[in-house]
Amino acid sequence: MTRDLHFEAVYPHPIDKVWRAITDPDAIGQWLMKNDFQPRVGHRFQFRAPPGKGWDGIVNCEVLTVEPPSRLEYTWKGGPLDTRVSITLEAVAAGTRLSLDHTGFRGPKALLVSLIMGRGWRGIVATGIRGVLDRFESGQAPATGAVHARGAER
Repeated sequence: MTRDLHFEAVYPHPIDKVWRAITDPDAIGQWLMKNDFQPRVGHRFQFRAPPGKGWDGIVNCEVLTVEPPSRLEYTWKGGPLDTRVSITLEAVAAGTRLSLDHTGFRGPKALLVSLIMGRGWRGIVATGIRGVLDRFESGQAPATGAVHARGAER
């Protein structure tokens, strides 16, 4: 049994700003977790958060696809998960449509984690990324540090 998560939002910002929000390590740290991300295929990086029950707080990732300014994909491995995150951007009349897919939740533990992560991803797509974009729009750079997102479902 597998489960995949899918989320969409339209931001009233140009695609290049949204691309920056999903590929700048400091910006990612604001809407997701501290990281050492680089938008380069083959780059191995980690997301880091405070450890929790049954999780060491580390997500090991590898960049699989970088197609500026429209597509980013990386693996997501931590705890019971061996999954993939894909983010697609599309310029639309109202700004930029972001589609985020987190796929490959297999097995009972991973399915349970997907329920928690679904809630977190929903908040990230709805408000977390938007907050970073609004700071860009006002001329503020993303602050360093991290907001650890908790979970999200479809």
